[in-house]
Amino acid sequence: AREPGVFSGGTVFTAAFALTDPDVTVDLHVGDGDAFETGDVLASVSGSARSILTAERVALNFTQRMSGIATVTAAYVRAVAQTPVRIADTRKTTPGLRAFERHAVACGGGSNHRYSLSDAVMAKDNHLAVLTRSGVDTATALRAAFARLPHTAHVVVEVDRLDQIPAVLEGGAHTVLLDNFTLDDLRAGVAMIDGRATVEASGGVNLDTVAAIAATGVDVISVGALTHSARALDLGLDLRIG
Repeated sequence: AREPGVFSGGTVFTAAFALTDPDVTVDLHVGDGDAFETGDVLASVSGSARSILTAERVALNFTQRMSGIATVTAAYVRAVAQTPVRIADTRKTTPGLRAFERHAVACGGGSNHRYSLSDAVMAKDNHLAVLTRSGVDTATALRAAFARLPHTAHVVVEVDRLDQIPAVLEGGAHTVLLDNFTLDDLRAGVAMIDGRATVEASGGVNLDTVAAIAATGVDVISVGALTHSARALDLGLDLRIG
């Protein structure tokens, strides 16, 4: 480790070498979710130098990326540690790498949001705009949706104004997502919802603002930056010829 962080990607690191050469052995000295310091040895790899050098970059790319996500997620989780708020990821992930990146978020102590469009029904601002343009009010549209959905479906509705909340609650939404609300409006929204739905906050979330957002009383804070903006951690593999 060339800098401190939280580890993620041990299984992927090991697989990169095993798939290249089954005779290469990997001993992990830390587990996913473990914190480490600069200079710590995270894993030892033994085998053919040709095989190790062939797999090195793939192994490091995954582990550096995943450990970077786990590390930044852990920072957000620490920032809200004095509250019951959950830090969640979003679907703003690298194409093809969602499973890896979501695992890394979990390693950092975060929670995973829906994996795909099929995991929950989510009506966002663009959907509400279409309804409004079509002359259908939100509560009526939600009730019609519930009539067609299985009883296991979870419905999330995103709003960007306080005056949208009553119709969303009337329609029976399970989660109300308050998007880009000011702190005062977040507090007002939490009071309006008053426990009748899970309250999620998103938009404008960073390490400087997340604690204040958590203090408004929301239940979940979703942070796209956990995956779309996390930098790769500086990890290296140094070869020693035996």
